Amino acid sequence: MNAKATEQLAAGTGKPPVKKRTFSGVQPTGNIHLGNYLGAIRNWVEGQAQYENIFCIVDLHAITLPIDARELHENTRKLAALYLAVGLDLEHCKLFVQSHVQEHAELSWILNCFTPMGWLNRMTQFKTKAADDPDSVSNGLYSYPVLMASDILLYHAHYVPVGDDQRQHVELTRDIAQRFNSLYKQPVFTLPQAQIRDVAARIMSLSEPTKKMSKSDPDPQSRINLLDDPKVIKKKIGRAQTDSERLVKFDPQRPGITSLLGIYQAITGKEQAVIEAEFEGKGYGDFKATLTEQLVATLEPIQKRYYEYINDMGELENILKQGANAVRPIAQETVRNVKTVVGLG
Repeated sequence: MNAKATEQLAAGTGKPPVKKRTFSGVQPTGNIHLGNYLGAIRNWVEGQAQYENIFCIVDLHAITLPIDARELHENTRKLAALYLAVGLDLEHCKLFVQSHVQEHAELSWILNCFTPMGWLNRMTQFKTKAADDPDSVSNGLYSYPVLMASDILLYHAHYVPVGDDQRQHVELTRDIAQRFNSLYKQPVFTLPQAQIRDVAARIMSLSEPTKKMSKSDPDPQSRINLLDDPKVIKKKIGRAQTDSERLVKFDPQRPGITSLLGIYQAITGKEQAVIEAEFEGKGYGDFKATLTEQLVATLEPIQKRYYEYINDMGELENILKQGANAVRPIAQETVRNVKTVVGLG
């Protein structure tokens, strides 16, 4: 127990202080890539001992776009194995599948009825995914930010550790909670805050460094997947877009090399000036070789643990069942209270 916690214990109740609660989740679609890990998932691991953590595989979000049923089921288990492989500790975390707790869907419907369409019309991710043909996509894709808000508000989360691309969704969650609390003149929901790291908050595409790294990008060369083997990583980094200057230096006007340097900074923890000094007088070849070595060394132990978990499916299913059982009472109590406030039932 740290000094601050000890002071709180001595000053008051005779019980250890209650930890703040975090909630976050990732869709089981495609392969989890370096951007997911550095921008969000690694944050969970580094801060897990400080908080009461609830981490979710958001499979209901995954069906907002077409997906094969077997692929969805298998990807959900693969993602659970990766969660554990990157270092989530079940002593500090509850890990479960979103659809295993029905209150996510129930609260989402209720909150949809309190969310103005104008708010949803401003959501940039829907505009990006719907592209030029918004009439062809599902209502689920349009309203999934409300489901995300329900995921968070269901557990009265104080913090939401996410990548920078999810900042707008957490702000919408706060808006929905504030509107509901104001309408019923009582603090029904806790107002969450986004936790976004300064370094690697947004990892960019290797092939188009002005775009963020994405699971949905049709170009597999655009991302480093957590399960890529060393040969694949070397090839992808070797082909990563840079420029003709061959100067290894952070420069917003040169997004290709700056993005790669950001990855190197995130996995080594070095300051920008230290990194620039390390590669002074060296070219892109030397830098990319060193970056590849660091990536392989970072991902190798994660991959080893992943295959241990995925090859013991019985234990993995048991972990997910226990996680759902642990969080379900919290979700049920929240929905009961909301329904009482609204007058349902």
